[in-house]
Amino acid sequence: MQRLEGKTAMITGAARGIGKAFAERYVAEGAFVAIADIDMDRAIQTAKGIGKSAFAVHLDVTDQASIDAAVKAVDEQRGGLDILINNAALFDLAPIVEITRESFDRLFRINVAGTLFTLQATAKSMIARGKGGKIINMASQAGRRGEALVGVYCATKAAVISLTQSAGLDLIKHGINVNAIAPGVVDGEHWDGVDALFARHEGLAPGEKKRLVGSAVPYGRMGTADDLTGMAVFLASSDADYIVAQTYNVDGGNWMN
Repeated sequence: MQRLEGKTAMITGAARGIGKAFAERYVAEGAFVAIADIDMDRAIQTAKGIGKSAFAVHLDVTDQASIDAAVKAVDEQRGGLDILINNAALFDLAPIVEITRESFDRLFRINVAGTLFTLQATAKSMIARGKGGKIINMASQAGRRGEALVGVYCATKAAVISLTQSAGLDLIKHGINVNAIAPGVVDGEHWDGVDALFARHEGLAPGEKKRLVGSAVPYGRMGTADDLTGMAVFLASSDADYIVAQTYNVDGGNWMN
């Protein structure tokens, strides 16, 4: 039996990477998925590649009007949202003495405000519909502790964990479960950019940071987007009905609660 049969999900930042992997797995589990992304051309391409159970929706998580329009579009097309994955995020790094206000503001605007206000708009829709729902925020192992070069990004993901707790406790009375996933180091297009940033600030050869962090994972390698999809399905399914305000590590053993 498909675990998400007949459910409608919106996944932010789903045109590529981890969000795309979530969308593919959700459709395989019977869901209809809105590929919500600021890059509409790529969102359309991704939706077409997945098939008739996926459709593209434009979403800029820094723009409230865009958030509201995306939720409304999914409501109108599918009759309401059952699941949201807040996946859209941005990474940057710099030594503390080199952090700029521009970088700080941009990361918090996307990673924290984007998560909160997309969650809020979705929760309002779910409450009005009266059927509850599942909201999954994407945190990170970076939200569990600070890192010398990653102060702002770590702070944004710590905020996501805290927001997950607060929203989970507030919304469960409406039958809305809010939980989060904290990945570790996940290989792919995103980490290629991260590697380049570390190479510049630490004087490493391209690819060396990826090799180092991968070898340090207790499991023995970096994660992949597919390693995260099982938890995303579980938290969206009825098996997680009694789970509220939790953040689950999916990181190959990097962090233990």
